[in-house]
Amino acid sequence: MYHVVVAVDEDTERARRQAQAIENLPHAAEDVAVTLVHVFTDNPDGASATQIGAVRRAQERLEEAGIETKLEEQSGEPAASILQLAESTDADCICVGGRRRSPAGKAIFGSVSQSVILQADRPVLVTGGLEGVGE
Repeated sequence: MYHVVVAVDEDTERARRQAQAIENLPHAAEDVAVTLVHVFTDNPDGASATQIGAVRRAQERLEEAGIETKLEEQSGEPAASILQLAESTDADCICVGGRRRSPAGKAIFGSVSQSVILQADRPVLVTGGLEGVGE
């Protein structure tokens, strides 16, 4: 079984693209298992990952495609949490949603996807950062 950790934020369109990329993996329904993870950086109300629309949509889409799916929620720094989960579950791949950002925007605000790509010790699949590309 090929295990993918899929890091989902609050953006429903990015989550849709991530789920679509996983569905498009060879023999996904038979050979792929997914752990969806949402990392809360600030969660004073004690929300659950199942309350995040993007997480629910991704989970529903993957399950409809027959892909084995588990859900995790973490708190803390997103990139570090995603990388730790991938290591602790011995994931074969990490899937993150890309977004269009200027070089200055990346330098000022950082990028979870960029941090995961640079620090991961396993393949990272980046999906749908640009509107209309790959569709």
